[in-house]
Amino acid sequence: MLPPELPPLPALTRAEAELIDRYLEVVDLLGRINPALDGDTYRGLRAAQALVGKATALRDALTLMHQRGETELHSATLARALRVLDGERRTARVTLPPESVS
Repeated sequence: MLPPELPPLPALTRAEAELIDRYLEVVDLLGRINPALDGDTYRGLRAAQALVGKATALRDALTLMHQRGETELHSATLARALRVLDGERRTARVTLPPESVS
């Protein structure tokens, strides 16, 4: 049985696609650093070291959009793209997990 087919990505400019990709890279690294989740310090350290370069790439993507005259973020379209790219699961790793009832 084949997995369900993902919905298509919405139409994005190259700069918007770059923004989404760089944003998700940063989110993934922040999820690995999140002290509220299980893991080890070495994994968090490696993620923090990589975060510097990924944050710079994110800044560059936003700078390029601004320079090209793309001064507004179309949040509904970008949110759809994030959902297609599993953004809800990926960003959930950045937040605090629910408090366990013990």
